[in-house]
Amino acid sequence: MRIFTFIFLIILSAHGIGRAQMHFATNDTITINEVVVTGTQVQVNRNNVPMSVSVVNRTQIQESDESALLPILNGRVPGLFVTERGVTGFGVAAGSAGQISIRGIGGSPTTGVLMLIDGHPQFMGIMGHPLPDSYVASDVERVEVIRGPASILYGSNAMGGVINIITKKQDADGFNGNARISYGSYNTQKYMGSVGYKKDKFSVFISANHDQTDGHRPNSDFKITNGYLKLGYEISKHFDAAADFSVAAFDASDPGPDTLNATPGQTIDILRGYGSFSLRNNFDKASGAVKFFYNFGEHKITDGFHSNDHNYGLNLYESFELFEGNNLTAGMDLMNYGGKAENKFAMGGKGLTFADTTITEVGAYLFTQQSIGEKLIINAGIRYHNHSEYGSVWIPSVGFSNSFSPSTTWKGTISKGFRSPTMRELFMWGPNPNLNPETIWNYETGIIQAFFDRRMQIELTAFLVKGDNLIVNTGQPNGFQNTGEVSNKGIEFSLDASPTKQLTVNATYSYTNMKNPVYATPEHHLFLNASYRIKKLLLVANMQHVSGLDNDPTAVTNLESYSLLNAKASYNLTRNVKLYVSGENLLSTNYAVNRYYTMPEITVFGGLNLTF
Repeated sequence: MRIFTFIFLIILSAHGIGRAQMHFATNDTITINEVVVTGTQVQVNRNNVPMSVSVVNRTQIQESDESALLPILNGRVPGLFVTERGVTGFGVAAGSAGQISIRGIGGSPTTGVLMLIDGHPQFMGIMGHPLPDSYVASDVERVEVIRGPASILYGSNAMGGVINIITKKQDADGFNGNARISYGSYNTQKYMGSVGYKKDKFSVFISANHDQTDGHRPNSDFKITNGYLKLGYEISKHFDAAADFSVAAFDASDPGPDTLNATPGQTIDILRGYGSFSLRNNFDKASGAVKFFYNFGEHKITDGFHSNDHNYGLNLYESFELFEGNNLTAGMDLMNYGGKAENKFAMGGKGLTFADTTITEVGAYLFTQQSIGEKLIINAGIRYHNHSEYGSVWIPSVGFSNSFSPSTTWKGTISKGFRSPTMRELFMWGPNPNLNPETIWNYETGIIQAFFDRRMQIELTAFLVKGDNLIVNTGQPNGFQNTGEVSNKGIEFSLDASPTKQLTVNATYSYTNMKNPVYATPEHHLFLNASYRIKKLLLVANMQHVSGLDNDPTAVTNLESYSLLNAKASYNLTRNVKLYVSGENLLSTNYAVNRYYTMPEITVFGGLNLTF
């Protein structure tokens, strides 16, 4: 820990922060009253949402120079953890990484945290998990994360929380673009290009990415190519329409465990894509949207597994100001998902079909915000959700937000989260068609406090999560049963500060006390980040400490602890050309986020970024 402190002091002292009195500049204040959409479906002040919402903005995404999105969130969002297994790439199936947990809820594969893109759900229609390799940073304007259940608004899989990816759109008139190329350890190559154009009421944004690496272990190569297109049109001052399409093709090899005489795993070949169309309205007393989406994918694994899946549906919501201080949102959603999964090599080459069916879910909800006086806001809502296999479930939520002053907000919520059983659990590999949905109750309270003319903000949240009908594999003929339980409690802390125009400091810490250790959830998780700009030079350093991490996805508990140090320097040669170099795991820590999949030691990358 001493070297972490030393490096951070170097950056901080570069502008005299170590002097007796810290000077906080009076401009460029932190965005305390940030507007978010994920917590209520419509734009509201983040402080008025009783749920715990974290935002990773475009500046943070750009400073990272990462191509994959999920590693950027790891540490910057308290209570959230993402597993990794190599230089780049997550993979799927045995030996994969990319498992996501929020407050100890997530699962393996991840079915308890819902990924959204502009508010519509993203998951593999058969297995029920997101595809982490398909989320790239170049298409993203910002990310909003709800820490805790959001099933009241988003239905199934939002049991532990929601990660909503808000995609880029072309806002400025005219033409602009961005291109980036980088090269680093283990023959890791990354290429990105994007262009945007806007004229009058029409806008378009296009991007393409290609990543590849040989990997730090034999048989750990990975490559991905993806493209994204977004179109927008302002129909009138009250209506606008948008459509987007994305496709990603990636190949990944599983090197297998690094134990003695272990053999490499399988190689995967995956195609994922989605398309969506939305029509939004915005009036003085009402606003809302109707959204159509279609997700698709094909998975091929060298052991013979092959699947085609889909997930399509409709989201509709409208928010009304019925009277002063009130906002009522009514919404409904329809989703159909499923597909065909088979092994083409089974039965002597005749093939074996595991599942070939679909599931339909329909939900409707009401959610209201009511101001009482100038400081207190009460939130309450109810969802009715119907599933074509198990029937229906009711999901309530209630919370409050109280602003004692412009700088102090106290929030709290009680919410229920649920997850429908996946096709895999209902119909494949130890199936049980009589499964019920998982449900949990979440209790939390927190305070947001700003200091120094809003140059610094801290947030502290305490939570309790309880549930007793989680789906677990018992190993019996009807292997999956609603017999699991969870009892997690903890605290989450975040700090954002801009002591000067040149310096920003961010820190998060989460403590999760689990009755039973949960895979991919550390007991302690600390993240520190500092960035300092000296004219054309930007210096960034961050450290991460993880302890009490169960890194074994099987029933065996294995606790891992480690500390990491990363650093980056970038220099603007001109207004439009930037060079950068970065180093990861600079302490050469020996650690494994996935047991028996040891992570690389020191890795170094360099690149060129061009804007026009």
